[in-house]
Amino acid sequence: MRNSLSAIAILAPLLALSACGNPDTPGGRAADARHENFEALGDAFKTIGDELKAQAPDAQKVRAAAATVAAKAKDMPGWFPAGSGPDAGLKTDAKADVWTKPDEFRTVMTAFQDSSVKLLAAADGFAAGQPVVGLQEAVKQAGGTCKKCHDGFKTD
Repeated sequence: MRNSLSAIAILAPLLALSACGNPDTPGGRAADARHENFEALGDAFKTIGDELKAQAPDAQKVRAAAATVAAKAKDMPGWFPAGSGPDAGLKTDAKADVWTKPDEFRTVMTAFQDSSVKLLAAADGFAAGQPVVGLQEAVKQAGGTCKKCHDGFKTD
């Protein structure tokens, strides 16, 4: 039984990545990992949104989710290596523009990274008892930077 659990613990992350449908190549693994990272970002934003809709938002849940957003945003530049885009024949929602217009992409990514730092600061403030309005504004700004990237660099 112990060996079965150990095997599951080792194989589960690999199976999750292979479930995205790309080949087991460096580019395919990068595209699948990118997808999983964006799923985690979406889950974190959903947690924040759900908490802000609650009668009594859980500040610690909001803070943890904002920390996830900030950490993922910081790591994001490494999610788009050469050979992990649609030109490599991979299943991805990223447009080729990510790689063909790197300066524009870097600009919108940097805006998201900056807004994620502000989101975390606002979540810290909310957890320390500051009014929710600062957090709401930070969420709105971070969401706006997400939308700008989606509009220019993600397929529908």
